[in-house]
Amino acid sequence: MNDSPVLPRLVLVHGTRMNSAQWDPYRTLMHDAEVVAIDLPGHGVRVGEEFTTDGAVAAISAAVDGRAPDQPVVLAGHSLGGYMASVYAARHPDVLDVLVLIGATADPVGPLTAVYRGFAAILPRVGPERMARVANAVMRGLGAKGQAADVLPDGSAYAALPAAWEAVIADCGPGLLQGVRCPVFLVNGQWDQMRVHVRRYAALTPYPRVVTVPHATHLMPSTHAPQVAALLQEAVGLASFRGRPAPRPTMEG
Repeated sequence: MNDSPVLPRLVLVHGTRMNSAQWDPYRTLMHDAEVVAIDLPGHGVRVGEEFTTDGAVAAISAAVDGRAPDQPVVLAGHSLGGYMASVYAARHPDVLDVLVLIGATADPVGPLTAVYRGFAAILPRVGPERMARVANAVMRGLGAKGQAADVLPDGSAYAALPAAWEAVIADCGPGLLQGVRCPVFLVNGQWDQMRVHVRRYAALTPYPRVVTVPHATHLMPSTHAPQVAALLQEAVGLASFRGRPAPRPTMEG
């Protein structure tokens, strides 16, 4: 009989225009976890599909539901993936052992909506491939190298961007964390504009872990992979502890 513990399942959800390949470097950086990276609608192998919140949550659900019996689950999402992960957690408050939101703690209402919609309006004039070249050059300049640089995407997923951001504006916000019962890691780069409302998010969860990665931007899963992997490893360790069965009573005398 094999009594060794089941490794936690780490479900990773990519950011805007990225895809599951964003997490390829983490397969060697992570230890003691089953790494499962998914593609959201309109991204990766699902380019061309319409992006909807329900479709994104269904993709996350499929990855979470694929776990083994009694296997702990950590759900981690970056940017768009973080916002969709928060929707999943709100709809399934008792399923996750740890939730990790990376660069996803800006309340997507108010002045930010004009920024998102303005970028989406400019995109058709610039063109997705040109935009991708510029974005990838920025990411390399900020520190994406090696495997992280190799998996930077082309412009094919930009078509999903307007619908994805409209979904975030319509369906996401700090209030989603109110019913989430597991620990929540709120991770942002020091220079990430998306951490602007992190205190608002932390105040709505009973078990927050607020982390700011020094000298990192919103692109830190690609530019600061070792630091992000260390935080994910911490979450996996916490999930392992939470997933342990209660000790069996012993007989005395």
